[in-house]
Amino acid sequence: DVYRRRVWCWAFGGAGMTPILDTPRLQLRPLALGDVDALFAIMSDLETMRYWDWPPFTERETVHDIIAGQISGAEARNSRYWSACLKATGAMIGTCDLSDIEHHHRRAEVGFAFNRAYWGNGYALEAMASVLRYALGELGLKRLGARLHAENDASRRLLERLGFSSEGRLEHYVLRDGVWRDCLIYGLVRGR
Repeated sequence: DVYRRRVWCWAFGGAGMTPILDTPRLQLRPLALGDVDALFAIMSDLETMRYWDWPPFTERETVHDIIAGQISGAEARNSRYWSACLKATGAMIGTCDLSDIEHHHRRAEVGFAFNRAYWGNGYALEAMASVLRYALGELGLKRLGARLHAENDASRRLLERLGFSSEGRLEHYVLRDGVWRDCLIYGLVRGR
């Protein structure tokens, strides 16, 4: 069953070897251009984008171009991007990723964004736990990193629940809306 999913993703999914990951309530499938409307709903929301490097997007075409770039990165085997979809309805409610995958050094960065209407239900934790199992297990990565805006307490708590720990602060790392923001670096090392 897992083998068939991988073959399907590779041959037909358009996203390199990004596998389908199942959780009790979600299916994480390769991000596709058909997800542009659902992702635009996330990336155009002021509150959702509050702690991102960029302000909310106002053009659907920009999100389309972002997805196209992410699909290319997955095809180059240096990233994996998933659409987190509710099993009950098929609705895409968020996105998760492994980016900057460095196979030789066995490391990658993680990221996630979920539609605000679904916050507080544990979906991001459920999805990211599945991504971590894949990264540390199947990909055999040793280290995962994450960068977040210093004021983003919800993402910090989520990373800590997943086993990440604080590794430092990057002062004046992001210029957003004319204001310099600090970022925090979190890491997870398998077998530490």
